Amino acid sequence: MTETAGGQGTATTTFSLARALGEGMRKAMENDPKVLIMGEDVGKLGGVFRVTDGLQKDFGEERVIDTPLAESGIIGTAIGLALRGYRPVCEIQFDGFVFPAADQIITQLAKMRMRSLGTVSLPVVIRIPTGGGIGAVEHHSESPEAYFTHTAGLRVVTCSNPADAYTMIQQAISSPDPVIFLEPKRRYWDKAPVDVDGTDWTPLHQARVARPGTDVTVLAYGPMVKTCMEAATAAEEEGRSLEVIDLRSLNPLDVGTVVESVRKTGRCMVVHEAPVFSGYGAELAARITEKCFYHLEAPVLRVGGPSTPYPPSRLEDHYLPDLDRVLDAVDRSLEW
Repeated sequence: MTETAGGQGTATTTFSLARALGEGMRKAMENDPKVLIMGEDVGKLGGVFRVTDGLQKDFGEERVIDTPLAESGIIGTAIGLALRGYRPVCEIQFDGFVFPAADQIITQLAKMRMRSLGTVSLPVVIRIPTGGGIGAVEHHSESPEAYFTHTAGLRVVTCSNPADAYTMIQQAISSPDPVIFLEPKRRYWDKAPVDVDGTDWTPLHQARVARPGTDVTVLAYGPMVKTCMEAATAAEEEGRSLEVIDLRSLNPLDVGTVVESVRKTGRCMVVHEAPVFSGYGAELAARITEKCFYHLEAPVLRVGGPSTPYPPSRLEDHYLPDLDRVLDAVDRSLEW
């Protein structure tokens, strides 16, 4: 569905997040014949979540490649292709399936630019559907971001809405460095307008103030941005103003936007699905404490999963942070 924004003449198209990713990859493939799509069932099937639906039909089997079920082989092949000048975009079907490829990602992909003293770059994008909330079985609801943000040499980004999905996937593909692109799978079906013709894009590694506020800064990314926005709406009814920051980029981190917000509100909390212990929120809490110590009115609080393996689907609602847990942390921060 195409709509025209009133008074601005900007054409927007309403896409689901999954469709926006697919259209973003389509645009990148049209603009650069060196862009390839690789992964299990990405071609004829269009991917488990149909993100790549129609791409093999339009670009052929030489550019949209159905691979064997071997994640290490997918990434190893992509590294070889990148060395020959291609820009592979690899799909990992589910988050928990990326670990067989960890050796290739951590010891080869992330290290090549440093190893070659900057003479070789590997423009490989690894798309990983992450997080829970879809009632899936074991190994299908992981949040592996901390493994990759800890690995120097990788860029790690995540979208939270269709508009960002469309632009960020294209920016990731054009990056000279390897990019881990985390996709919030339970948001795949969320729909929103996307400016498919615009060029005024937010830089890939810049955070976004999703909702201005004055009382508490709430840092979130990927699937938790929507949850935190709903919490901010509920908090407003109680007279509390939350500023929600969508980080978008986890490594490198847009420290400036985060620090500016925390110095304004004096309070901060971090929300993610991954376990709190040694999770990405720990890095954020440390950075904020270092840079905003004299502005903080309360400790930086973290809301996330418990330190357990992801539970069976019937129990995932008890595991995942929800609106009530976010609001409880807001109360604790303000009562400090």
